[in-house]
Amino acid sequence: MSSDTLKLAVLIDADNVSGAIVKELLEEIAKYGNPVVKRAYGDWTTANLNGWKDRLHKHAIQPIQQFAYTKGKNSSDSAAIIDAMDLLYAGNLDGFCIVSSDSDFTRLATRLRESGKAVFGLGEQKTPESFQAACDKFIFLEVLKKTVAAPQPGDAKPAQPEKLADLPDLRELLASAVADTERDNTWSPLSAVGAYLNRKVASFDPRNYGFEKLGALVRAQDYLEADEKAGPTGTVHLYVRLKR
Repeated sequence: MSSDTLKLAVLIDADNVSGAIVKELLEEIAKYGNPVVKRAYGDWTTANLNGWKDRLHKHAIQPIQQFAYTKGKNSSDSAAIIDAMDLLYAGNLDGFCIVSSDSDFTRLATRLRESGKAVFGLGEQKTPESFQAACDKFIFLEVLKKTVAAPQPGDAKPAQPEKLADLPDLRELLASAVADTERDNTWSPLSAVGAYLNRKVASFDPRNYGFEKLGALVRAQDYLEADEKAGPTGTVHLYVRLKR
């Protein structure tokens, strides 16, 4: 099913995510499908969620009130999980976007995938690996927060986003992806490399390493060769292989 027809529920842990990033957040989600359900969970009587309130109306996000029953405990997670299961059983959705950095959503993500639903996680880089791995795709909020400076007259090229710290070793990831997807002629289609990387590491994203696209990322590696080749239908695709 294409992203144009994928119906998604967006469940936001507002106690865990800043409202300042909501515009970029929804733009990112729109790449994967149509967010037909948008809900944000939190105790809206507290001052720390004031930054969310104007953005809720602007982006048609439904606020779900959840009081904290015990000091220091986040009851919003439980409310979001219950709603997610209700939405799952309603059977009207193709996937879920869980916006949080909290490991409490790990079992929910696993359960939704077991039911055949696509699960996209969005959280900070500190998100526990268990939650990241439980999603089909996990996007770090840090890459959405970074803005690329507009090129000034005379600039040789646009500025690249900054690379995040403490990432999996890129050379190891790319080398294994290319080796495991190569065809008989030793070239690997870039699309196959990208699919392999997403299956192996749910949080893999070229933007984590300072590149907007995977093609630009592989072209910048001195241990890889990249070449454009025409397929049987005449369409040109990018292929990559390890340098001899």
